[in-house]
Amino acid sequence: MSEIASNIISLRQTLPPHVRLVAVSKTRSINEILEAYNAGQRCFGENRVQEILNKKDLLPLDIEWHLIGHLQRNKVKFIVPFISMIHSVDSLKLLSEINSEASKLDRVVNVLLQVHIAMEETKFGFSREEIVAMMTSEGVNDLQHVCICGVMGMATFTSDTDQVTREFKSLIALYHSLKEKYFHSDEHFREISMGMSGDYELAIKEGSTIIRVGSLILVNDQKKHRYSRSHTVLCSPDIR
Repeated sequence: MSEIASNIISLRQTLPPHVRLVAVSKTRSINEILEAYNAGQRCFGENRVQEILNKKDLLPLDIEWHLIGHLQRNKVKFIVPFISMIHSVDSLKLLSEINSEASKLDRVVNVLLQVHIAMEETKFGFSREEIVAMMTSEGVNDLQHVCICGVMGMATFTSDTDQVTREFKSLIALYHSLKEKYFHSDEHFREISMGMSGDYELAIKEGSTIIRVGSLILVNDQKKHRYSRSHTVLCSPDIR
């Protein structure tokens, strides 16, 4: 059994039944992705539209592709025909663009609302106030070709587990507030995408339903080094 297959199987065995694993495959080769696929992994996440487009036709058709990186509106049309979920919706304009392109294909695209929970200014996402403003704006309920399935957030890249925990708790609190006020009867609004290679255990403890893990499972033997938040794991800096 390959190291990647072993990592996939070992990690999946530790996950609660309600937690879904998105294997972050950015920068990884077709062969590496196939190793994960052959170990039973079907859900893969990419940061860039072009990288998904370069890979998807060379890989099995039953792979579920998730876009987890920042999405520009002019790139939406390229992924709408096949994408399983977009985690990184950070504006009403982007949500409307996805809806518009999906309507042309008579498809409904699953999306998550990305929330800025980190101390780092470089991360994208709605503030709490911006999400509330969007949900109360005219026309948001007319977007029939998007399905808002929940929220996504990225914690600060730090070894301070107390800070990371606070940030995860803030996302959970916002999720529950949105569920109660705007999605009370919507069975699709149930996902909380948070947690990566260094902090997924904390995220699951706080209530994550989707974790996005790359370097912990798709290990590149030439780029191993140690990184820790709540524990020490094998990780490379280009995939979190």
